[in-house]
Amino acid sequence: MELEAFFPFWDKLTPQQQERVRTRAVERCCEKGTVIYNGGLDRSSLLLVQRGQLRAYILSEEGREITLYRLFQRDVCLFSASCIMRSIQFQVMVQAEKDTRLWLVPAEVYKDLMEESAPAANFINEVLAARFSQVMWLMEQIMWKSFDKRLAEFLLEESALEGTDTLKLTHEAIGNHLGNPREVVTRMLHYFHEEGMVNLSRGTVRLLDREKLETLCRK
Repeated sequence: MELEAFFPFWDKLTPQQQERVRTRAVERCCEKGTVIYNGGLDRSSLLLVQRGQLRAYILSEEGREITLYRLFQRDVCLFSASCIMRSIQFQVMVQAEKDTRLWLVPAEVYKDLMEESAPAANFINEVLAARFSQVMWLMEQIMWKSFDKRLAEFLLEESALEGTDTLKLTHEAIGNHLGNPREVVTRMLHYFHEEGMVNLSRGTVRLLDREKLETLCRK
């Protein structure tokens, strides 16, 4: 995917600005499981997803994870560009959930572009607003929705993303997405199994009764 496809304001940039972005941007291929960004301030870049799938998450002092949001083709990862957002007080990690191809635009290049181009600054503000809306939605889910509903929604979402009812997911991986200990996930999955909603085997969760799961989400 061409670099300019990620920026709806590309035609509003000067030829010099376009060339600066093209010259400094680099392509990178990341294997599934690679931690692309670990929250540090050094060597930060704007990540543009050409293909694949990324996961943005935070890590507690105790080592527990929770997924904030995912990024897919044509998405832009803003939290990896630390120098653009120095007021953010929490560290976001970014990991490849599938083999992924990226454009990396150095954060300082885009920061300079924002100072020169109002459309470039507006674009970042729009992306930032969208990401914070996703994070706020997540916080509401954690605070107000029971874990059985959150787990059912997660399994249905994963099934839709993967295009299959057989999910290659460990209980620990599910816990990392939802911010819950593995033991809590295991207990709830066994309950789902007893209710005939899923079948469990090593490293795999197979959805058996989507209607029951969807009904649980609506309660």
